[in-house]
Amino acid sequence: MQISQTPSLTLHDYHPRAADMREEILSGLHATQKILPCKYFYDMRGSQLFDAICEQPEYYLTRIELGIMEARVADMAAALGPRILLVEPGSGSSLKTRLLLDHLHQPRAYVPVDISREHLVAAADHLNRLYPELEVLPVCADFSQPFALPPPRRAAVRTVIYFPGSTIGNFEPAAAIRLLKQLRRLAGPEGGLLIGVDLRKDRNVLERAYNDQTGVTAAFNLNLLRRLNRELQSDFDLSRFRHLAVYNEAEGRIEMHLVSLDNQSVRIAGESFCFREDECIVTEYSYKHTLSGFAALAAKAGFAVKQVWTDDRRWFSVQYLIPN
Repeated sequence: MQISQTPSLTLHDYHPRAADMREEILSGLHATQKILPCKYFYDMRGSQLFDAICEQPEYYLTRIELGIMEARVADMAAALGPRILLVEPGSGSSLKTRLLLDHLHQPRAYVPVDISREHLVAAADHLNRLYPELEVLPVCADFSQPFALPPPRRAAVRTVIYFPGSTIGNFEPAAAIRLLKQLRRLAGPEGGLLIGVDLRKDRNVLERAYNDQTGVTAAFNLNLLRRLNRELQSDFDLSRFRHLAVYNEAEGRIEMHLVSLDNQSVRIAGESFCFREDECIVTEYSYKHTLSGFAALAAKAGFAVKQVWTDDRRWFSVQYLIPN
């Protein structure tokens, strides 16, 4: 871990090493079903593209989650309690966080955690200006791996993890349980987890959300190859791959792919990989849950669901979990 200073912030940096990224990428491409870890979407451009995805009319998740929070944020803040340390894994632009911070009573500090260092510092600096009385302690890290929380200047009554956006859906069930266990350890025995969970709904609604007409999600997906070209000296030709997102009803998940348009060979970090025409690289899963199914998943990680807030159509939920 490195600690670096900006004029207004102290950054705690656990950013993955280049060697770790290389190893994960090569391992994923050597698999029978080629896969690229979705966490590598988020370089600076990828983070900006994801912010743009959240503004697309088809992408209901952000809009509906914001609507739930606007309607019930006072209840949520009351459930979280006063003088907390608020930690947000995968913080991105911290858009929904501002709504929560406006209603919390005397929060001690806010810890945004993100893998995209530039985006994290920019968002944290913006929040630091918006909330001059709030201590902002950014951590650059892969939140699926263990990291230490920086201690706030003022002791907090408890730690609450804020995990919006249904990011938990990007993890297969066993990995989701491991991540929830890690978040439980971060929160501690008296802490809590406020989490956004996308719910199952009509296939057409789901597939439109990941195939917006303006092509922002496609650009976001293909940007992963651009990043590999830059950071791992690969030679992907982006024009020879296309974006594909489909709903797998049996698994209850959106599956996002990059599809090779022809037979081709690509060099990555000194190794050569062959792709057949129509061969898919899996870049992301996004699981959709039922309320009872997610409660059962959370229980396996040592959490109990204390409160649930949903929209009228029950398309999305914000849930407050406590250690059981």
